[in-house]
Amino acid sequence: MDETALGLRASANAFLSQYEPLTLVLTPVVGLLVAILLHFIIHFLLENGIKRSFVGLIMGAVKLVPGVNKYIEGEKQKVVDKLQSGIKCKRESWQTELPHIGLGREVIGRLTSQKEKDVNWQGRCSGTVYIGGHESEGHFLLTNEAYSMFSHTNPLHLDVFPSIAQFEGEVVAMTASLLGSKEEASGGQVCGNMTSGGTESILLAVKTTRDYMKIKKGIKKPEMVIPESAHSAYDKAAQYFNIKLWRVPVNEEFQADVKKIRRSINKNTIMIVGSAPGFPHGIIDPIEELGELALNFGICFHVDLCLGGFVLPFARKLGYPLPCFDFAVQGVTSISVDVHKYGLGPKGTSVVLYRNREIRKHQFVAVTEWSGGLYVSPTVAGSRSGGLIAGAWAAMMSLGLEGYMEHTRVLMETSKRIQNGIKEISELFIIGKPHMTVIAFGSKVIDIFKVNDVMSSKGWHLNALQKPSSVHICVTLQHTPVVEDFLIDLKESVKIVKEEPGTIEGGLAPIYGAAEKMPDRGMVQDLIVAFMDSTC
Repeated sequence: MDETALGLRASANAFLSQYEPLTLVLTPVVGLLVAILLHFIIHFLLENGIKRSFVGLIMGAVKLVPGVNKYIEGEKQKVVDKLQSGIKCKRESWQTELPHIGLGREVIGRLTSQKEKDVNWQGRCSGTVYIGGHESEGHFLLTNEAYSMFSHTNPLHLDVFPSIAQFEGEVVAMTASLLGSKEEASGGQVCGNMTSGGTESILLAVKTTRDYMKIKKGIKKPEMVIPESAHSAYDKAAQYFNIKLWRVPVNEEFQADVKKIRRSINKNTIMIVGSAPGFPHGIIDPIEELGELALNFGICFHVDLCLGGFVLPFARKLGYPLPCFDFAVQGVTSISVDVHKYGLGPKGTSVVLYRNREIRKHQFVAVTEWSGGLYVSPTVAGSRSGGLIAGAWAAMMSLGLEGYMEHTRVLMETSKRIQNGIKEISELFIIGKPHMTVIAFGSKVIDIFKVNDVMSSKGWHLNALQKPSSVHICVTLQHTPVVEDFLIDLKESVKIVKEEPGTIEGGLAPIYGAAEKMPDRGMVQDLIVAFMDSTC
């Protein structure tokens, strides 16, 4: 060993001799713990946002002060009580035990009297009921008749009810044919299943993607990236299936921001999401750009067409200039589309589609070790209503291409009339550029939630939104004959709020106004959970 090496060793020994052996062991351990803590703090701030994290810490500290937490809980209960005050249903009158003697046909009278308590929804609700007015009574009767013919059936028993299996397969195939399944780009293997609604379709797409990407890329800590305008069903899926969710702000056009989504993708990302259109503002996300992004990163891409699936394909045929939104876009791996919205099927009917069977097979749950026998189920529900499937099939077959084309023509024209009417009200502005039948509007000069409350007092039932504060109407065939009534009432409501804002009390305005300004989103979450817990 040369003199240089000996000198370095001597210097090192002299340095180390100043410390106790325990210190030498603890120092790197403490350093590692500090590094882990810093990593956790940075990750927490990135995941929750610096502002939200800071507010959460402050609120957590404040609640430790004696008496403060009790006061906060009391104030929260006041808000919940205020929300409950608007509910007409009185639980005290509910039937809580079986009648000693069955009522027989008398139940029809009871049902009729209860139905009379529902609001007048014909032409007065945003979305909710998608069929037309009195002229659509025949369609209503037809789908109800189809349902009653097969109300006893269950597609779980394929050997007993092959008719329902065929109806489901045909509904799926017909829906897929509208959404690019015949395009060369789709690969020609598009497949899927019927579900109970858009939420279940989205849940299944997320679950399927999670399991598919675990096999394909070995991802064991899955994450998904969605724009903040994407439906809350993705939050539900994230909670149900233990997937980390990243919500990314939209761009200035209220569309998914492709650059921000790109920056949020990492090695654990299994999927990204786009909507056509998004529920809040009726705007189609840049599906082609998102599809390219998914291809480049080798991840899945789900398109939410729950609202647009039975409008956009026909609007495109009618000549409306629309961006691409379906399986014709390379990179799209799954699509959800509701038949019970603009497909005019019975409530509880939706479709989830996959680009190929290799992906779709991960949707199924198979059990081999149950004493009840071998079990396999394609959807969240085991038993399903064959009546709903038959009703959806009847709706699609009875309307046909020409029927949907005519409905879409009327819907798009009605939407444009409402947009033009809102633009004439100087105090209001339309959010973004709606592509379809959802029109969101806000105001920079008056409280839009008070406008909504006045509209509610006039019998209109619109949707209150946030980020930004706004209201939307989802146009249906019910609205075509009442467009002028809607615009007259909206103009008058704006005038009332502008001239007499102090006279408007109650309603949702105080709740939404407070929620929008409340920095502690955990408290907002507690409020709505407490409200839900008290109403069901």
